Amino acid sequence: MPRKPFIGGNWKSNGTVESTKTLCAALSSGAAAYGNKVEVVVTPILPQLNLTQKLLRKTAIKVGAQNVSASKEGAFTGEVSAGQLKDARVSWTLIGHSERRTKYGETDAITAEKVEMCQATGISVIFCIGESLEEREAGKTDEVNKRQLTAVFDKIKDWKKIVIAYEPVWAIGTGVVATPMQAQDTHFQVRSVVRDLCGDAIANSVRILYGGSVNAKNCKALGEMPDIDGFLVGGASCKTEFTTIIQTAQDLFKK
Repeated sequence: MPRKPFIGGNWKSNGTVESTKTLCAALSSGAAAYGNKVEVVVTPILPQLNLTQKLLRKTAIKVGAQNVSASKEGAFTGEVSAGQLKDARVSWTLIGHSERRTKYGETDAITAEKVEMCQATGISVIFCIGESLEEREAGKTDEVNKRQLTAVFDKIKDWKKIVIAYEPVWAIGTGVVATPMQAQDTHFQVRSVVRDLCGDAIANSVRILYGGSVNAKNCKALGEMPDIDGFLVGGASCKTEFTTIIQTAQDLFKK
């Protein structure tokens, strides 16, 4: 991994207070060994943001949100604004996850509004892109990823606060994983889109993560690919094997 690895843990709508305590204890016990070789962000459920922050306060692991509003504060029941995340000392959020896109109608335009809000308030973003199985079989993988990316490009003023996560929808939670070469080919194409629109400096520095049934067994082979800069981990991030994934990324970066 030529760029500093980034490992995101998306806990989704999982976890209890007790399971969060157990997982954070495991993460804390290994955190000292990570040093500055890997950046780690976990995104618990909203009611446990503060608890997770407290449990991980003595580590370098950051805590993020799974979603953010496209609106500012106001009469928007159930929404949490970027400003409110910042006020709660939450420095990261996911935007554009396929589950938000497919289950809750989050369009490219909405993701662009959310990115704009986060850029304005200084919240860093893990921006998710990825194609469905039907789109892959139709040969539209690159087209879909480019569309989802270009929707937000003109909203991004500070690329240091952006990480891109490629998550093929057909691999999320299915146990089916893109082969290392499949993932590398798509990551290369994604980086090429960034290069064409933003230039070499940004393309060479932006981190592009792979997500989709990543676990402790398959992460090493994926991480050895030159354009894969880490992982956005779903189910496995709720288990103690998440520490193995983090350690693997750190070891690859050392090389």
